[in-house]
Amino acid sequence: MSESARVIGVLGGGQLGLMLGEAARRLGLTPRFLDPNPEAPARQVGELLVGSYEDPELLARLAAGADVLTYEFENVPLRTVYQLAEHHAVHPRPEALRVAQDRIREKRFFALHQVPTPPFLEARDRDGLEDAVRRLGVPCVVKTRQLGYDGKGQFLVRDPHDLPRAWEALAFACQPDGCGLIVEAFVPFEREVSLLAVRSRGGEVRCWPLIENHHRGGILRWSIAPAPDLPAALREQAEQYGRRIMEALNYVGVLAIEFFVSTSGPFTGLVANEMAPRVHNSGHWTIEGAATSQFTAHLCAILGLPLGDVTVAGAYAMLNFIGTLPPEAARAQLNGLYWHLYGKTPRPGRKLGHATAPLPADRDPRAHVAGLMQALGIE
Repeated sequence: MSESARVIGVLGGGQLGLMLGEAARRLGLTPRFLDPNPEAPARQVGELLVGSYEDPELLARLAAGADVLTYEFENVPLRTVYQLAEHHAVHPRPEALRVAQDRIREKRFFALHQVPTPPFLEARDRDGLEDAVRRLGVPCVVKTRQLGYDGKGQFLVRDPHDLPRAWEALAFACQPDGCGLIVEAFVPFEREVSLLAVRSRGGEVRCWPLIENHHRGGILRWSIAPAPDLPAALREQAEQYGRRIMEALNYVGVLAIEFFVSTSGPFTGLVANEMAPRVHNSGHWTIEGAATSQFTAHLCAILGLPLGDVTVAGAYAMLNFIGTLPPEAARAQLNGLYWHLYGKTPRPGRKLGHATAPLPADRDPRAHVAGLMQALGIE
């Protein structure tokens, strides 16, 4: 490091920005954030510029003196990222964001690089939706092509009679200025896993162990790493897919790819759901559980520094706190957990914090997590 702290400019100031900022400060870096929300969590760890992601003056201030720019969520305006990249180092590169922001483009990109996906069709109007559902069969999942996260912008069609409600919920995406819809065949899966990988400027790739994820209402509730009882061949296959995607994008930084693990029906093995060109919720356990966290590794990658060791000793669980925080009395009774509270105002469906728990080797990991959740009064 130089004597004067290197500056990292971050588009977005949510909890991922907060944890990036914490990692940056531990490395002696100066984080700077741009976010429309004056109460954004990252304000706790660095300068927060408040305003639009498309404000030229604020973007100039974000980039001024910055060694590199990055983003902490994928719904930042694509045009903004391309504009910044014309004159500044931006990682991951804008093309990765372009692929991830459009589910049709993302699925086609996966298919181009031999990463399995569910069959899918595009729909631009109600007739197109009905035709897609008829051709793919039920159950199937209807999603907006763009935006939407944590289960938003999606509808599970279990029966043709669900189509009117699906159209009512998502018709806005088919307006003249809308993004359209994607209809995906439903994958009967055994479990969901995510690959978390980092790639350096020089093309070196390192992967953390595969992570088992549990969602409810489309929101990640808890994760276990390494994913228990997972065949080594699946882990190797996931890493191969991740390397393939990162190399195709000349990617720099942390990438997450979410997979279904299917063992029956028309799908077997790993089936890609989506990718996130950023640090990821399922990787929060790496702060305490890995030799190098996803946040530190991302910063090292985008700055051109050595990636660090990503090996893991033992197993860990990550528990999200959604909508409300566990009572203080319950938290005080549990020893050995690592607590991360984001400083956000509680509201339904909002991620307020998480805890990381080392998992004992002599207990079933899922049963242990269930006990922790019961003790904390969370579902």
